[in-house]
Amino acid sequence: MKICVFGAGAIGGYMGAKLAQAGAEVSLVARGPHLAAMKARGLRLIEEETGTDETVPVRVAEDAAELGEQDYVIVTLKAHSVPPVVGKMQPLIGEGTTIVSGVNGVPWWYFHKIGGPLEGTRLASVDPGDAQWTGFGPDRVLGCVVYPAAEVIEPGVVRHIEGNRFSLGEPDGSKSERATRLSQALAAAGLKAPVRPKLRDEIWVKLWGNLSFNPISALTHATLDVLCTDPGTRGVARAMMLEAQVIAEKLGVKFPIDVDRRIEGGAAVGAHRTSMLQDLDLGRPMEIDALVGSVQELGRITGTPTPAIDTVLALVSLRARVAGLY
Repeated sequence: MKICVFGAGAIGGYMGAKLAQAGAEVSLVARGPHLAAMKARGLRLIEEETGTDETVPVRVAEDAAELGEQDYVIVTLKAHSVPPVVGKMQPLIGEGTTIVSGVNGVPWWYFHKIGGPLEGTRLASVDPGDAQWTGFGPDRVLGCVVYPAAEVIEPGVVRHIEGNRFSLGEPDGSKSERATRLSQALAAAGLKAPVRPKLRDEIWVKLWGNLSFNPISALTHATLDVLCTDPGTRGVARAMMLEAQVIAEKLGVKFPIDVDRRIEGGAAVGAHRTSMLQDLDLGRPMEIDALVGSVQELGRITGTPTPAIDTVLALVSLRARVAGLY
């Protein structure tokens, strides 16, 4: 089984290193100093929970053509980075290749095999010009919700902070052979990879926090513990989440917890700087469209007013434009 991780940053690097440690036939696509360091010295993985620090030899390339066709291509890029590189990924894709979408936010394939009147609806906010729908094809896709926290602390060095679950799911909810095979490969690498019949429910529980906590943190520079307990920002987050819940429930999603428990879970993470705030500080484009704009688009599709989401989206979009990041 040939597995390629396309976008071997923090999460992709962590997954790739774990697969390589387990002896899987895995390759990584990366670029810049991170690529050069991995080529020269391997990928160093520091795991805080276990206290291990190991350098793993990995096959890594910048040009996907060097790696050839794969059984699985696991995409771990930021959402806005995927459409522009669909063409560069084509050498990895053969007749039987599965594209594993491990990207934050509402996935581009969301309405594939969902059934009902919205079947096949395309989302311009996450797949402008239908780049992925056309370039990959929705039948290739296997969904993935990513839970680990990791960071690249210097080129070629990934620090894994906590979490090891990558939930998998077919768009139609079936327990397919391709999902089971990948689940087994990830489990052999010490990762949790359950195959979920209702992955969209998990997508929304994670998105619930991301669509609110991330842009509020970018606007205020507050860490999670602060923005979830300050009465004002907690109220804004709660309003955004309740709007999102109405949208999701119209789409058939069932939430296993209520909004206040979800906010308390965010507060319990502590003084964490969200990914959007980290990107702003580092001068990198933020995942505004995938995390917030997509929910606004779904609001329009389902006829749901989103005044709180609209307001925060307008503010964080302008913040990003002023910083030259959007």
